[in-house]
Amino acid sequence: MADKNNLIVYCEYEDGKVADVSLELLTKGRQLADKLGIKLEAVVAGDNLKDIEKQILPYGVDTIYKFEDSRLYPYTSLPHSSILINLFKEIEPRIAFMGATSIGRDLGPRVSSALHSGLTADCTSLEIGDYKDVKTGKEYKDLLYQIRPAFGGNIVATIVNPDCRPQMATVREGVMKKEVKDSNYSGEVISKEVNKYTRPEDFVVEIIDRHVEKSKVNLKGSPIVVAGGYGVGSKENFDLLQQLADTLGAEVGASRAAVDAGWCDHDRQIGQTGVTVRPKLYIACGISGQIQHIAGMQDSSIIISVNSDPDAPINSIADYVITGKIEDVLPKLIKYYKKNSK
Repeated sequence: MADKNNLIVYCEYEDGKVADVSLELLTKGRQLADKLGIKLEAVVAGDNLKDIEKQILPYGVDTIYKFEDSRLYPYTSLPHSSILINLFKEIEPRIAFMGATSIGRDLGPRVSSALHSGLTADCTSLEIGDYKDVKTGKEYKDLLYQIRPAFGGNIVATIVNPDCRPQMATVREGVMKKEVKDSNYSGEVISKEVNKYTRPEDFVVEIIDRHVEKSKVNLKGSPIVVAGGYGVGSKENFDLLQQLADTLGAEVGASRAAVDAGWCDHDRQIGQTGVTVRPKLYIACGISGQIQHIAGMQDSSIIISVNSDPDAPINSIADYVITGKIEDVLPKLIKYYKKNSK
């Protein structure tokens, strides 16, 4: 199968803005498209899309497919699925990305199932490389490496899709960096006729009222994160993390094990099944350092690990390691910081 076509990103659109995760995927998509020598494309479907290209083109997008119709906003499964399935049949993209959001998780499987292509969810890395099928001896050039933790995080799996197209992947918000390529980048905007890509029955579901509650926790925006794992030991010790965070003006985060133990709310979970953070300072307390957790915080500028186990895996990526019990170390950190900040 000769690959010739482009890389496309589905852009989520809410409150007049393209979602950050979509812009992050455009940034990554531009890098991969450059490596493959192909164009980067975007598709956006919604209402009031005037000047939407000003948000998308600067990321190095060559073509935007624009589907504008009041019935396409807010998002519903059927029309958006039909649009992507029929557009992809028409333009035959080589690679397609979307965010691993509630929308992407709904849309991705519908599209990949209809097109009989593969889909790798929650990728932590995306690269281009070659692949040789051990059974057939057939060699493939320039495939998309879809990289994610597997088997409970004990290994990092590289997944390839040799023959079916598009090669599809979803990625969580914050995993990839968002960078404008050129604020004056010029690309083509193609407005599409919605009724040619959808059926009347796609619009049987009508949203009468919608309530979206914004998260009160701003982990992603905090320059300092104090995070606790199962090694914190108790809910009482988690209160020490909160005290340290209050002293430093930081946000509290947690590993999945700490959330599962009931010591912290799920919206503070960091890692593959939580949020990805890139603070200037990350203080990891009682966190062993499973692959899934590392995926959510490895790009922090400075990492301090506080752990009673000197051989905890997280210590290998930490800039500073404090070996000791949380209940001994944290009160000292709080005391010295208060003393030195006066």
